[in-house]
Amino acid sequence: MNTINRIITIVILPFLFTAASFAQEMQVKKIAVLPFSYNGVDSVFVQTADAMLRLEISKLDSFSLIQQKITSEVLLNNDCIFSDKDCAVKIGKELGAEQVLTGNLSALGEKIIVQYFLIDVTTSEDIIIDQITAANVEDLEVVMKRIAKSVNEKKSINQDVEVGQVTETETKNSLRRGSNKNFGVSFGYLYPSNGYDEIDNSLVFDLRYGFELDEAALGLMLGIRRGFAMNIYGQYLFTKTDFCPYLGGALGFHWVSHDLFSDKADGFEFSLNTGIRAFRTYSFEILINFEYIMTFNKFNDRAFVFTVGIL
Repeated sequence: MNTINRIITIVILPFLFTAASFAQEMQVKKIAVLPFSYNGVDSVFVQTADAMLRLEISKLDSFSLIQQKITSEVLLNNDCIFSDKDCAVKIGKELGAEQVLTGNLSALGEKIIVQYFLIDVTTSEDIIIDQITAANVEDLEVVMKRIAKSVNEKKSINQDVEVGQVTETETKNSLRRGSNKNFGVSFGYLYPSNGYDEIDNSLVFDLRYGFELDEAALGLMLGIRRGFAMNIYGQYLFTKTDFCPYLGGALGFHWVSHDLFSDKADGFEFSLNTGIRAFRTYSFEILINFEYIMTFNKFNDRAFVFTVGIL
């Protein structure tokens, strides 16, 4: 019995410690969002940005946001600079917060440099110090969403950028995407499972033109696939980040080239497709695509298709 107890202790205890550590990390933190200081930016825009940031933080399950009314009452009794660490920690302690988020907005021509700081109130240590550039005041909405995501995940604001959260500055100065339209080419092989004159495989070439939304992609495909194919496809996109698996289908027409009995080789075609879209937030995407195509013709042609391309 003692041996069994020892074995149970050895096996189970590490799991219990791991679960306890995970639970501790997942505990909801009380956070205070202090008004950002500003230089050369209209106070109305700063107040709007503060309100948007508070709204985004309030949506997060990992934080319990201290009410703005309570925060404002404590701020009235403090005349220090909120973006200063010592001041932020002092106010955080008065509010009973575990973490404090604050920052600064500085105008640089038409651009706005947004700096933000997430501070641990107990240790006075910086959890995150980062900055991002907004091309104009309209860009501040995207910036505040990005800051909330950065704070939630404890990552740099430039990591794990999502579709719909690319700033105008990034679009102009980097390869980040600025449009939902795409055009591209793919190459690969067709592997028959039925029909196709029992060939082993065939080279394929596709042209694609489409539109990409946050969670879906729609488009037109023209392909040379042991004949000529044309279809309209739709895909569900599982993430908004740069590594995006998808699942979808297509409906169209395929004229399959056969060595014998070439009549009635054409027919409507249905396909199921899955794969990965890489670098989704950039102005180009790498497409890795798997399909199973079914052509409703005299030969009952069926095949697997694998292609790699760029959009």
